[in-house]
Amino acid sequence: MKDIVKEQIKNLPVYETGKPIEYVAREFGLDPDGILKMASNENPLGASPKALEAVRKHISTLNYYPDGGCYELRQKLAKFWNLQPNQFAFGNGSNELLEFVAQCYVDKDDETVFGAQSFIVYKLATIFMGGKCVSVPMPNLKYDLDMLRDAVSEKTKIVFMTNPNNPTGCVLKQDEVVNFVKSLPENVIFCYDEAYAEYEENQVDLRPLIAEGRNVICLRTFSKIYGLAGLRIGYAYTNEQIAGYINRAREPFNVNTLAQVGALAAIDDVEFVEQSRKINNEGRKQFEKAFADLGLEYFSEGGNFVMVKHNKALEAFVQMQKQGVIVRPNVGYGLPDWLRITIGKPEQNQRCIEELKKTL
Repeated sequence: MKDIVKEQIKNLPVYETGKPIEYVAREFGLDPDGILKMASNENPLGASPKALEAVRKHISTLNYYPDGGCYELRQKLAKFWNLQPNQFAFGNGSNELLEFVAQCYVDKDDETVFGAQSFIVYKLATIFMGGKCVSVPMPNLKYDLDMLRDAVSEKTKIVFMTNPNNPTGCVLKQDEVVNFVKSLPENVIFCYDEAYAEYEENQVDLRPLIAEGRNVICLRTFSKIYGLAGLRIGYAYTNEQIAGYINRAREPFNVNTLAQVGALAAIDDVEFVEQSRKINNEGRKQFEKAFADLGLEYFSEGGNFVMVKHNKALEAFVQMQKQGVIVRPNVGYGLPDWLRITIGKPEQNQRCIEELKKTL
């Protein structure tokens, strides 16, 4: 079998998700209802109530295939973003769209450029297509845009960037991102991952660059602030030509019916988004104060999570699981001394802090 499988599959790392509640319950003999998961940046308020209501109403339609073109969602997002319907492509989460982008533009020996501590799927998608990963150091857990730009070569097909970045949480401002994109060669795709953008008061807007004809692909997800992670739906907005290529790469019916109707309703749930952002901002301050009081180094700028340094991070990760609190170690990102913690409700944050204290 090793002789016939593709080389890139042999070398492809397996993506490790945040530890599911059920796994921890089995491993440590715990009651699942008492386990607190703060590892995967899920919304602690649950799903958008409007989305839940819409999903319930459509349960009886599951014998039909979904709308393969996401027509209604496409029309609604076009109005929401003041773009044309043919500028959108949809995926089973924005994660799938990253794979589509790589399929469209990365061939054997092509290069992609991204931050060393940015979302690992950029690396996985590149390797899967036989491309070469150019991983750029991120001093102090932040993007160095000069270093990132210097890494772009004649072989570069895509530059990936997340803002706020996952897992570090660093945030870039409008001018920084725009000037960086303008510095790129015209034949390079800039793939801009906005999974956590809704948590920011001042979001970067790259639509003017798309209107200028630059090769910009922006990705959004309903998994984070809208709380629809279990439905798996995300979308890309870009120029008409690039959207057309992505739509050729995707499989038929890749976004299920319940995901589409849930997303349609969630867009209108402004109150839920504002409440989620408020809880997140308050929780960030709660963690920052606790880390400072404990004398722990931490990094906290954006997204719905914080990073904290721990000299025995992996041991702390296991010890906290035994007490029913799941956080995320960052060994796979080259940060073995750091834990990423999803911001939850006040009482959830406090429980996490108390269990973290016990590991010190």
